[in-house]
Amino acid sequence: MSPNSEEFNWQLLPGMITGPRNNDFTIRIANVNGTGSASANALLMKSLFRMGIPVAGKNYFPSNIQGLPTWYEIRVTGEGYLTRSGRVDIMVAMNAETYRRDLAKVTPGGHLIYDSTWPRHKLLTRDDITIIGVPLARMCNEHFDTARSRVLMKNVAYVGVVAALLDIDMEVIRDSLNQTFAKKAHLLDANQVAIDLGYNYAKENFDCPLSYTARPSDKTGGHIMIDGNTATALGCVYAGATVGAWYPITPSTSVMDAFTSFCHEYRIDEESGRHKFCIIQAEDELSAMGMVLGAGWNGARAFTPTSGPGISLMSELLGYGYFAEIPAVLINVQRCGPSTGMPTRTQQADIMACAYASHGDTRHVLLFPANPEECFYLAVQAFDLAERLQTPVIMLSDLDIGMNDWMCRDLKWDDSYQIDRGKVLTAEDLEKMESFHRYLDVDDDAIPYRTFPGEHPKGAYFTRGSGHNMYGAYTEVSKEYQEVVDRLRRKWETAKQYVPDPVVDYSEKNRVGIISIGSCDGAVVEARDHLTGTGVGLNYLRVKAFPFTDQVQEFLDAHDRIYVVEQNRDAQLRSLLLLETRVNPEKLIPLLHYNGLPISAGGVIESINADMAKGVAA
Repeated sequence: MSPNSEEFNWQLLPGMITGPRNNDFTIRIANVNGTGSASANALLMKSLFRMGIPVAGKNYFPSNIQGLPTWYEIRVTGEGYLTRSGRVDIMVAMNAETYRRDLAKVTPGGHLIYDSTWPRHKLLTRDDITIIGVPLARMCNEHFDTARSRVLMKNVAYVGVVAALLDIDMEVIRDSLNQTFAKKAHLLDANQVAIDLGYNYAKENFDCPLSYTARPSDKTGGHIMIDGNTATALGCVYAGATVGAWYPITPSTSVMDAFTSFCHEYRIDEESGRHKFCIIQAEDELSAMGMVLGAGWNGARAFTPTSGPGISLMSELLGYGYFAEIPAVLINVQRCGPSTGMPTRTQQADIMACAYASHGDTRHVLLFPANPEECFYLAVQAFDLAERLQTPVIMLSDLDIGMNDWMCRDLKWDDSYQIDRGKVLTAEDLEKMESFHRYLDVDDDAIPYRTFPGEHPKGAYFTRGSGHNMYGAYTEVSKEYQEVVDRLRRKWETAKQYVPDPVVDYSEKNRVGIISIGSCDGAVVEARDHLTGTGVGLNYLRVKAFPFTDQVQEFLDAHDRIYVVEQNRDAQLRSLLLLETRVNPEKLIPLLHYNGLPISAGGVIESINADMAKGVAA
């Protein structure tokens, strides 16, 4: 079953309110990449947020630098739903090449705003929507001197048009402008002129506001707007990471960009100017992974951000880190594959590749954030787990989380936090010992003790990716090799004590449930709310980590039918559940979304309703 629709007709859903309402509508802005529309779109979204209205921003951009179509979507959501809505109530069509496509995407009863400076073909219209023409280019040509400023200010002018149509508070927009251009008075003045041009034209020529508006609210207090990659980088800083090595790749590069910025602000000694961090752009992903393992072996907290192609290249060294038991953190911001795929579209198709990365028998600890807030906290936990378990840990975000702006609760920090270095012997510990053996299971939890290089002569050992025994010596003796890999399997069981528990919403009266992961959460939460309103009760478990904890098995055992919602073609989460639990395969019904756009609630609702209808018919 596949909730893969790009736009969803909400009018097909029983009980769903049709059409937009106050503080409940979606704006999509169609433009050309490289024309400066990003700042105008951000201004519009942040102004709505500062009015106290929950918003969600989704950027659909091409993988080239300039010239191809780009779309930006703002969902205004009084209920606080932050997933893609699946509808378009207001289309701002600024790209002539995509006008026909953009016209078709508008939900019946919606509005399309276009630049009426140039004539529009009579066929490019629809009877079931309202067309609003504004001569944006002509107004900007008359008020700005250079070609570049005319292009940029045309994009800013549509902010004024939308503000008038939706009754957005102009004082809030002005305050947002002042914050953005506080040190650039000439840009501030030009942007204000452009916004006023659009606002005044709309007020003078159309009935403003529309039948639905943006009304001031109080639902954004205690929240911030942040993207997942920035939140991840901040988590790495708070976790005490001092080494970052990476090879640039969309959509993860901005993790290291943000980490670098934070380090330059907070990790430079004020007196000496000494940098208390090391950031290396490697020649490729293999080198980056090797640098991270080397730093982790030396006792530093080290990480690398990457995406699917990078995971493929890092797999051999991931196996080395697993077998040699070296702490490392990988941040995989997933994108569409396979191969190059669609680098600027989102997916969750690296689950299996990460779980068992490398040849031979390997199992890697995985963490699955659902939003930027969890990116921050799970990034910290990733470093603690890597050192506690002495193994690579992979946090799987995705492009939707990583590169889009999300409304999240204020990030909080416990100043009493202590870094968990795990089982590390000090020089004093080693001095008291008769001998040290790197891979010996002393405590019967399958986690051996380790030492840092140069700590004490007794702590020296060979770090081996080749066959070794529990004492750290090279071996090709079958029994000795098997003892080590069996201990690694037992360590996997120990890991279940330390990884975060799933999020569970359970009622004994429901015998049907949903299991999901990561950024599917928003769509599932919204879908459940709607289905509950129509009398369909569903329990919900969101996986936050692999290995699966006992709660996952308990949830599987407690239900007769479970929908597994994920964003890939091959049902990878479902496959992992089948491999790692005792679940009956017939229980697990895959709901798969994998077209590159973020999943929406409408597709989940439609798929579940259709499946339940088949059961009733049978």
